[in-house]
Amino acid sequence: MAKNTKQRILDEALAMFAQRGYEGTNMRELAQALGLGKSALYKHYASKEDIWNSMLDALEAHYSEGFGSDDNLPAIPGTCGEFVEMSMQMVGFTMHDERIVLTRRLLLAEQHRDGRARALASEHFLNRLERIFAHVFAGMMEKGLLKSCDPQLLALAYTAPISALIMERDRFPEREPEIVERIRAFATQFAEAAKEQGR
Repeated sequence: MAKNTKQRILDEALAMFAQRGYEGTNMRELAQALGLGKSALYKHYASKEDIWNSMLDALEAHYSEGFGSDDNLPAIPGTCGEFVEMSMQMVGFTMHDERIVLTRRLLLAEQHRDGRARALASEHFLNRLERIFAHVFAGMMEKGLLKSCDPQLLALAYTAPISALIMERDRFPEREPEIVERIRAFATQFAEAAKEQGR
């Protein structure tokens, strides 16, 4: 089914905002890129700020659905191998979903200008990752798969290097195979080091 006009506007706005920044994007050029008149654009969104906020709402919903959220937590893996595969699926989504890649670029660029972008950057790059993986690690501890410790600290120790490697892939997409292999090796070694002895 063809995208509706409102979604087309948000998708094109994301691409422009990610490339040019908020200040460097104007409504006339956005309308032209969509093959619309400026007045047609204003029929759907009252202002650039309205587009910005609607776009961030849509991106947040997309990220929550595809990656996870407090209301959409992953199942607790039954083995350390399942944990590594779950992690790699999440990494794949984060690296390959075009909207997520553009969102990451956008949030990094706009976090110093816009309070909402700053809050979302902290949420996406740190806080949500920590909460999701603290949930996973606590569940794996309850199953006796991991040594008992602070699941939040364990989540921070796990997600920070992976996030750094994903951002490295954003800067050097040609290095993706090497970076993915490093993430898999790290996830495997991390799970082995955190395993309950004898499991």
